[in-house]
Amino acid sequence: MKRVVVKSVYDAFDYVMDHYYPYGLEELASRNDTYAVISIQDSHAGGFGIRFEKSQYCKDVLTLFFDDIENEVEGAVLFSEEMARSIIEFINSNRSVDTLLLHCYGGLSRSKAAGAFAVWMLGGNNEQYSNNGSYNQHVYATLMKVYLNEYVKLQAS
Repeated sequence: MKRVVVKSVYDAFDYVMDHYYPYGLEELASRNDTYAVISIQDSHAGGFGIRFEKSQYCKDVLTLFFDDIENEVEGAVLFSEEMARSIIEFINSNRSVDTLLLHCYGGLSRSKAAGAFAVWMLGGNNEQYSNNGSYNQHVYATLMKVYLNEYVKLQAS
C-alpha cells in the first residue's frame, strides 16, 4: 500500500469516478491506481445512499455503520472492537493495493481516526492526522487497543 487517503463521502465518490471510463476507452480514465475502500456510514440514516463496489480498480470494500460519537448514546451505534478487528483485517488483506481510501460523511472525524491508525499500522508517520482539528478519539483508541492486545501478541508468539 503506497498511500492512505481520507476523504468526505462526496470527495470519495469523486475519487472513484476519476477511475471511470466508457467501455473501450480506458485511456480516458483520470486515474488507474488500484484501491480498497473503507466506507464509514451513519447508522441512524441507514447510510448515505452511496454504495461502493469492487471493480477493475477497486479491489475490495468494507462498509461499516456507526455514528460519530465517543460515548454510548441512546439510538446511536458506537464503534466497537469487532469493527476494529474488521478494519485491521481489511488493511492486512489489502496491502497489495496502491491506495487505501477511507471516508465518512465529512472526512474529519471517524475516517480520519481510522486513517491515522492505518498509517501507523503500516509503519508511517501519522502526525498529519492530528493537524487541523482532532479525530474521533474513541475510534483511534479502540483500533490501537485491539491491535496491540490481539495482533501484536499473535506476532510475538
